[in-house]
Amino acid sequence: MKTKVLILLFIALTASVFAIKEFSSQGQDDPWTPQQLLAPADLAKVLNNPKDPQPLIFSIGMEAVVKGSIDIGPAMRAENLNTLKQKLGKVPKNAQIVVYCGCCPFSRCPNIRPAMKLLKDMQFTNYKLLNLPQNVKVDWIDKGYPMSE
Repeated sequence: MKTKVLILLFIALTASVFAIKEFSSQGQDDPWTPQQLLAPADLAKVLNNPKDPQPLIFSIGMEAVVKGSIDIGPAMRAENLNTLKQKLGKVPKNAQIVVYCGCCPFSRCPNIRPAMKLLKDMQFTNYKLLNLPQNVKVDWIDKGYPMSE
C-alpha cells in the first residue's frame, strides 16, 4: 500500500513539474516575434482605406470574418495547411501577408503556430499575425471592424 501511495505521489509531482514547465515557457517557442503582431485597429484602418496597399489576409481558423480574408480552414489540419502552402506558393516572398484565427486566446490556439511556422519555413519576409488575444468576436467583431460579406 505504501509503495502504491509513493508511486502515485511521484506521478502527481512529475505531472505538476511538466505542467509548470509548459506554463512558464509558454510564448517562448512561438514562431512569431512581438513585432509581427498586428493590432486590429491598424488592419481595420488599412482595410477602410482602399488607397492603401491591401495585404493578403488568410483566415486559418473556423471561418473568415475579416473583410477580404481568404478562408483556409483550421491550420491544425494537414489538408488545410497544405491548402495554405499551395496558395502561398504563388505569392512573392516580400508580399504583405496577415494570418488570423481568433478561436481562442493565443496560448490555446491550435491553428496559429502551424501557419506562422509555415510562413517562416517558406521564407516570407513581410507577414504578420493579427493580434486577437481573446478571440475574433471580442477583438474584431465587437469593435465594428470591417467584416466579410
